[in-house]
Amino acid sequence: MCRCIDLLAVKTTCRQGSTPRRGEDEERGPGGVHHMFVVMEELLEKLKILDYEEEVLAAHNMKAMSSPYVASNPGEQFFLFTAIASWLINVAGRPFPAPRDDDEPYATVSNILAELRAFGVKVDFPPNKLKAGCGEQVCFVLDRLAEQALKKRGFSFKRPSYPTEAAEEEAVIEDDAELTLSKVEEMIVRPQEVDPSSKPEAILEASVDAAEWALEVERVLPQLKVTIRPDNKDWRIHLDQMHQHRDGITASLKETKGYLNKLQEDLGKTLEKVNSREKYINTQLEHLIGDYRAAQAQLSQARELYQQASGGVTEKSRQLAEVSEELEEVKQEMEEKGSSMSDGAPVVKIKQSLTKLRQEVVQMDVRIGVVEHTLLQAKLREKNNMTRDMHATAPPEAGLQPYG
Repeated sequence: MCRCIDLLAVKTTCRQGSTPRRGEDEERGPGGVHHMFVVMEELLEKLKILDYEEEVLAAHNMKAMSSPYVASNPGEQFFLFTAIASWLINVAGRPFPAPRDDDEPYATVSNILAELRAFGVKVDFPPNKLKAGCGEQVCFVLDRLAEQALKKRGFSFKRPSYPTEAAEEEAVIEDDAELTLSKVEEMIVRPQEVDPSSKPEAILEASVDAAEWALEVERVLPQLKVTIRPDNKDWRIHLDQMHQHRDGITASLKETKGYLNKLQEDLGKTLEKVNSREKYINTQLEHLIGDYRAAQAQLSQARELYQQASGGVTEKSRQLAEVSEELEEVKQEMEEKGSSMSDGAPVVKIKQSLTKLRQEVVQMDVRIGVVEHTLLQAKLREKNNMTRDMHATAPPEAGLQPYG
């Protein structure tokens, strides 16, 4: 299936009613590279709505497609594209023959584009863009045919309806868990709002001793305090940890940077010494290196000669094996012939056969004599019968008169 059909594509703008042109990749922005996966997902959803898995894939014994799927067989890519396109055209209400392996690719894609133009879709690319079975043009064609098939079946996409959520009002809760002395004094000093009709004529005086109240507040205040345990997931704790780590890294960097600089200087000096020593060694051993190269060349030549000689030895060994095999066959034949010549059994068999032939010849002669004798008797008997018949049928002579 096709590098292709989900192939399909290469940065496509199938949703805009025309094929993409040069320069549009820059206009799409950085997300244009991944737009083809979105288009492929939409195309696959349309094909699933049309039940292509049972009507196309099952009929042609193919696997289901997915947006990141990539196949490696170009013939299978093109065949899958033509199979889905012909099926979509038939679903859209126009007859179109199913593709075959022996169909001409150019004629097939030309017929598909002709059907697409018949639906009123503008096509501004040549048919050879579809011969690969993959790419933005293939995605464009299948997407348009899928839309026509959905229209034929009366299917239409509806806009999504999002449920309205009531905005949650943030309730501001005052933290009165901690009671301070100033608040208590404020509550004591604060005038009470009362109904003017119930206001006494004399001034009310507090009967509570302020010093005793203050002592009571100081006694109860520690019990009213609420201690909030620190949460490790709190961002403030994470921020403090980040600051601590940054300070630690900065402090360690100052000390480490000196060691690294010193190490860099030492490495540089060591490399300079190594380079100078290498140059000196190369200068001193230049003639030895030349001798080594010459020896390497001689060794290569010797290896080539050895390989050639090894090939000749192998050929000669094969010929020797063939000659040895022929020699063994000749020896075996000679042994068989020698054993047959030294053995008298064949002569005895020949004599017995001759004796048997003589007996059979004598028997045949006897049988032949009997047959000849029988044949002669039969001929004589037949001749006598013929003579008797002739005398019996002959008329009497004219000059003879019967005695009377």
